[in-house]
Amino acid sequence: MSFSAQTLSQLRDIVDRACLDPQKDIPGAAIVVIGKDGKELFAHSAGKRGLVSKDPMTLDTVFWIASCTKMLTGLACMQLVEQGALKLDDGDHLENLVPELKEVQVLREDGTCEAKNRKITLRMLLSHTSGFGYTFFNERLRDWSFPAGANEFSGRIEDIISLPLLFQPGEGWEYGTGVDWAGLAVERISGLGLNAYLQKHLFEPLGIEDMSMFPSKDMRNKLAYMHTRSPDGIIRPRDHLLRTPLVVNLDDVAETGRVFNSGGAGMFAKPQEYCKVLAVLLNDGTCPRTGVQLLHKETVDEMFQNQIPQFPNYGRQGIPASKPDLTNVIGELYPVQDIPPQGWGLTFMKANGGTTGRSTDAAHWAGLANLWWWCDRENGVAGMVCSQILPFADSRVINLWIELEAQVYKALSK
Repeated sequence: MSFSAQTLSQLRDIVDRACLDPQKDIPGAAIVVIGKDGKELFAHSAGKRGLVSKDPMTLDTVFWIASCTKMLTGLACMQLVEQGALKLDDGDHLENLVPELKEVQVLREDGTCEAKNRKITLRMLLSHTSGFGYTFFNERLRDWSFPAGANEFSGRIEDIISLPLLFQPGEGWEYGTGVDWAGLAVERISGLGLNAYLQKHLFEPLGIEDMSMFPSKDMRNKLAYMHTRSPDGIIRPRDHLLRTPLVVNLDDVAETGRVFNSGGAGMFAKPQEYCKVLAVLLNDGTCPRTGVQLLHKETVDEMFQNQIPQFPNYGRQGIPASKPDLTNVIGELYPVQDIPPQGWGLTFMKANGGTTGRSTDAAHWAGLANLWWWCDRENGVAGMVCSQILPFADSRVINLWIELEAQVYKALSK
């Protein structure tokens, strides 16, 4: 599989146009698309590393990938499920492994709390049915955290495990910190920090070097700058949201040991490296470049199964801008028409087709700073669109992603 010179030119034009005006469009973006063999069909960057930077955005640029981390943590969990070390549906096992879960309470509508009436399972954490949420996506949880507020990106484990549930386990769907808790389970059963586990069992076997929760000095020097789009539509520079791992002394074991390894949002990466993991999903758990098997096909199939058929309209419940500096209002997750509502796999959305041409079995998800990935096993294609802009659901980045993906499928159909 390869793209024609005309297609490659059209794809480059799409990216270049999206970054034409750094203050009104996108300051800089990097995009990678791969085929089933893991080889790059398209890779291009445009704009600057930051609005106040003189450096060009390149494919060597490092991004905070935020919730794109969740899929990586899901792979780690499923490796341990295959080994029998973790169990998807055994609440007793999980809560004994992570006893902090036993003490979590449920936040009532009136702001008071009650005891949970059911044990939380790993499947619930990975499918967002455990009841955990995010303060920036849920007004009730945000209001509960006042007057001090809550910061899920502080680098402190306390800011994650102190949050209550929004409903009794298994009784709803809410996007939140569940995968952070799943990462804790990986740490407890493996005896390794989550970043160390991922390095040893995912990244090293795939030959990945520039993906870490603790960016090296070289990665820090290549880091994309963070931006915010003000209500007037103008892009401005801002402090990095996940600052702690970027300033910690990497030579101080005690200091790095105090930083929470966020399984839900803690990873920094180059898009080309992340796509090496997507290639593993395209190939049913095996790396097409190295031949290393990370998961069995049956396990990948399970990850791509809809885990929440009982909540067919979960994607239409909407997300408010409870913290407008972090997210825009989202009326519906990946809206589509004339087909059944979307589902959710183990850590990612089952998008059920759409307007771009992807298959109904394709999966995708995103990162808060406006990064998007998709993986279409049926068509043998996957890709990633990276920027560093807040708040989430930036229309310019979404339009770039949709236009680029549609052009990719147009080329594949020829």
